[in-house]
Amino acid sequence: MAIVQKEKLTRDLSISLLIYSLPVVAIFLYFKLTNGLVSESHITLPAFLEFAQPAFQHIRTWGLIVFMLVLGAIEFAAGLYDDEWTGEERKIDIICFLAPKLLLPPVIAFFSLTALPYLIPNLANSLSWVPFWGGFFLIAIADDLTQYWYHRLHHQVPFLWRFHRTHHSAPYMGMAMASRQNFIYTVFFSQIYLTATLTYLGLGLPALFVLVIKSFITLGAHSSIAWDKPFYKYKVLHPIAWVLERLISTPATHHAHHADTSGDGVGHFKGNFGNMFFIWDIIFGTGLITRKFPESYGMKSYKQEEWYAQFLWPIFKSKKEGSALAEGVLSVPLKTKAETVAAPTPVYYDEPAQV
Repeated sequence: MAIVQKEKLTRDLSISLLIYSLPVVAIFLYFKLTNGLVSESHITLPAFLEFAQPAFQHIRTWGLIVFMLVLGAIEFAAGLYDDEWTGEERKIDIICFLAPKLLLPPVIAFFSLTALPYLIPNLANSLSWVPFWGGFFLIAIADDLTQYWYHRLHHQVPFLWRFHRTHHSAPYMGMAMASRQNFIYTVFFSQIYLTATLTYLGLGLPALFVLVIKSFITLGAHSSIAWDKPFYKYKVLHPIAWVLERLISTPATHHAHHADTSGDGVGHFKGNFGNMFFIWDIIFGTGLITRKFPESYGMKSYKQEEWYAQFLWPIFKSKKEGSALAEGVLSVPLKTKAETVAAPTPVYYDEPAQV
């Protein structure tokens, strides 16, 4: 079994390297076919996108926060949280929403303005010749495929899972929990630094467009408002639904990832890892598309741990007995040995199986 898993991991990583290379090869061929003459640059947007640049810049600076707050207010007004946003849930969601706004800017600024100029001093704006479309697809693939692996490994490696379980502890879906993460998981977001590096190399404008588009997709996938349901309901929209649910993350596919149970044919917490693009799950065989929504979310073993334990573990540990975040607890099995022998489906989620 371990050999099969190792072979699958090796195959998936090999495919990933090929995917990473595709935009690079496309840009190289474009450069060769134009005999080294670049007719457009990422510095100058294509004419049909020029009108959108100011809007994207405003969305990047404050628009996304406003969008989250407005959508969250709509969710609350519609009663879509079922009165579960109370106590520790409210604390952890608010702190995880505000803290990255304070933590990440200085970290990224130091990385972009100090670390990169020191590490690669002669490469600033070295990719400024790349056309906008090339930079866009280069960053879209590099950023999101890297996050797919970052996310997948945090589910499949038990030690890493502890830094991601906070995101899955919420017993609901919506804007309130979209930013819910342990601070280490957030600070070490691998794709953030990759995109910052590509921006330093001269792809800042494509990075802006990718970031905004990706943010809307990922926030929409976490929302408790199932905007994709009409695509499944009306037959005339089924062809669009078929493409859409395989290309990007939708509420149905991502809600399944947050289900508190598997084996019911809907919940799929050991897959559906895609953030902006769901196509990674299709390529690597980790996706499940049912067009259905789970009946409940979170983890069956959730102890409603203190906000500081969920956000700042392992610096602060939980005082809740039986918590995976408590002092001295190495792992929390899905079931006891006796239960495992006659384990009925569904299997309840706590700790992921190791790769």
